[in-house]
Amino acid sequence: MEHAARRTFLHLLGLGASLVAGLATAAEEVPPTPQAVMREARRSVLPDGIEKAEAVRIGGIDQWISVRGRHRDNPLLLFLHGGPGFTALPTAYFYQGEWEEYFTVAHWDQRGAGKTYALNPPEAVRPTMTMERMVADAEEVVEHLRKTYGKKRIVLVGHSWGSILGVKLAQRHPEWFDAYVGIGQAVDVPRNEALGYEATLQAARADGNAKAVAELEALAPFPDPKDAARQLVNLPKERRWLSRYESYNWRDPSWHGAEVWRFSPDVSDPDMVARDAGLDLSFVTLWGAISQVDFRPVKRFALPVVFFHGRHDLTTSARLLDSWYATLQAPSKKLVWFEDSAHMVHEEEPGKVLVRLVQDVLPLTRRK
Repeated sequence: MEHAARRTFLHLLGLGASLVAGLATAAEEVPPTPQAVMREARRSVLPDGIEKAEAVRIGGIDQWISVRGRHRDNPLLLFLHGGPGFTALPTAYFYQGEWEEYFTVAHWDQRGAGKTYALNPPEAVRPTMTMERMVADAEEVVEHLRKTYGKKRIVLVGHSWGSILGVKLAQRHPEWFDAYVGIGQAVDVPRNEALGYEATLQAARADGNAKAVAELEALAPFPDPKDAARQLVNLPKERRWLSRYESYNWRDPSWHGAEVWRFSPDVSDPDMVARDAGLDLSFVTLWGAISQVDFRPVKRFALPVVFFHGRHDLTTSARLLDSWYATLQAPSKKLVWFEDSAHMVHEEEPGKVLVRLVQDVLPLTRRK
């Protein structure tokens, strides 16, 4: 009995020593960063999973492409980010994980944006940033993805500015795509800007916000059809109040992924510095062309089209999309309204976006 008790005591003492040693070792270790935790949590453990992030030669310069998915045989989806220059990678991990169960998802930091901005001398890239060059880059990216991953067709998703590229690609190369999905779809940019300005000014007046009213009234006429340079200078001033009055995010206009990127496994602090610089470059070089875009004459798509739109979106007018959609002909078309969203549908209602991708878009990838 005594022997057994002594043996038990020694055993427990040994366990205690091991525990103390383990705690001491743990105390000496540096805890992992949130980014490292997120990176490990989403690491693919399946033999046919894809995790690839690299610079690819596109349009004569190095451009950053990230591709992730759980199964190589899944349909390939390319997400064209907005802005211009507003790269999606910093917040993509927040909503995209479940997409990867059904799609292989590709993100591309466009010319002059994000990681691509950091890879190339801005002074050399600036003269090349035209609407035609951006569309040509997008074409090369799609061809690269189709060839690399052995896909005859892919799903094309465009958000905001990316929806301008998306429509142009879908019109030029319908045979490349299973479907086109427009999120926050741009339709008639000149009219869109006027409607956004009017709604923001009305909201500011209703709110009794004298400062906002004074600043917005000082911008009139907005947009200025006779002075493109003045329009570009005034755009950030108008956007400041437009975002305040429930445009980017309806439920809480103050939230726009401002903190989410800090935990991103895909970007670093220098990447975010490059993103901000790329935003400035992209707006200055591309806004003139963007401000003239009008898709109202487009009446037909030769491929299925689906639109996800926030009911409260002022950045890309829900009203304009509704009227344009009624005129469109396509092999199939669908407009899905997100009642609790404004411009950032995929961030505000990520669960509903996932469900709609699976219900409305995934079946289109099985067409012959």
